[in-house]
Amino acid sequence: MASITMEHIVKQYGDGFPAVNDVSLDIDDGEFVILVGPSGCGKSTLLRMIVGLEDITSGELRIGEEVVNDKAPRDRDLAMVFQNYALYPHLTVYENIAFPLRLQKGQFSAEEIDRRVRRASKLLELDEHLDRKPANLSGGQRQRVAMGRAIVREARAFLFDEPLSNLDAKLRGQMRTEIARLQRNLGITTVYVTHDQIEAMTLGDRVAVLRRGILQQVASPRGLYEQPVNLFVAGFIGSPPMNFLAGEVRGGTLHLPIADVPLTDRMRAAVGHRELVIVGIRPDDFEDADGMAADRKARGVTFQANVDVTEWLGEVLYAYVPYEVHERVRKQLDELDRELEGEGMRSQLVIALDSMSPIRDGDVANLWIDPDKIHVFDPESGLNLTRDEARAAQIEEDAKNHRKRALERARRRASEQEAMAG
Repeated sequence: MASITMEHIVKQYGDGFPAVNDVSLDIDDGEFVILVGPSGCGKSTLLRMIVGLEDITSGELRIGEEVVNDKAPRDRDLAMVFQNYALYPHLTVYENIAFPLRLQKGQFSAEEIDRRVRRASKLLELDEHLDRKPANLSGGQRQRVAMGRAIVREARAFLFDEPLSNLDAKLRGQMRTEIARLQRNLGITTVYVTHDQIEAMTLGDRVAVLRRGILQQVASPRGLYEQPVNLFVAGFIGSPPMNFLAGEVRGGTLHLPIADVPLTDRMRAAVGHRELVIVGIRPDDFEDADGMAADRKARGVTFQANVDVTEWLGEVLYAYVPYEVHERVRKQLDELDRELEGEGMRSQLVIALDSMSPIRDGDVANLWIDPDKIHVFDPESGLNLTRDEARAAQIEEDAKNHRKRALERARRRASEQEAMAG
């Protein structure tokens, strides 16, 4: 196992376009880091530079304490799991897993190969499939075989390039759990590329968000969700995404298309002398005001909204409320929508309510929002003006401690299982 350190990494192609532009990122030994962003943001290119499949134009890449810029992929001692599994159809599961070891002729005895293969198959619950060919396996089983081939190498780090994108939704959920459990039990440094929101938010210790080859923010999933650094991260992280509205500042009030919000001290400090800002509100920060306790209702803002459509999904009710976009922010929000691979549909609030809410299509709903949950962004730079650095630091410290405890528990269980097996 080893840490991975990137300092000012650049990948520039012949036309001068920087696919990866000045990325610096420290990945600790044993850490699980997700690289995420829209198509073409440079995440797969960065992964391929780590493993050695792409040359580094400038900058320095270290694995452990060793600079590996000029090392061939086979000399970096990294194990990569690809999107298409790359299994050999004529070989059994056993031989597919053993293949990387047999490739290093004479380096491993038959007994050592067998030990490693059977350890990996036990971890991945593949014991009963060892004599089968890939054509006779499900998509999830094939992915586990590809992971087994990475495990037997006992490499310094795992690299995953969108490994679950070929699976259906149910299998993706199962494999996410499998990968998380495996990484925790092995405690191996892992870098994982995905464009899937759920994978990014559930798997990683930290998530690195890329935009046009530039690193925007690196933080725990909760840190990204609660304290995004800018408009792009706020819009990319979260499903459904954050709602963005123009906010006009007049006197002590922030006028939104849906409601007037009195400026709190926090918001007043963020707004400064600006007359127009972009306001961000998460769908789950709205609540149905009907039936809410009076004292709690008084601490927020209540407003009426014409609900166009509702969607009941069992665990949540989504209400959609159309609104008009302010012309002075339309260009920036349209550009953000294109970058986030949106469809450019008409503007509407997405509001997540309790599944028991009686609100339905066509209703005039009484809704509530806590001003402390509102994000305020600069319309020119896109920076989050209400980001709380102290709170962000506390979230990261809590996440680090949580991960440390989880690793300690996993190692303790592994030791107990080995003792029982012995």
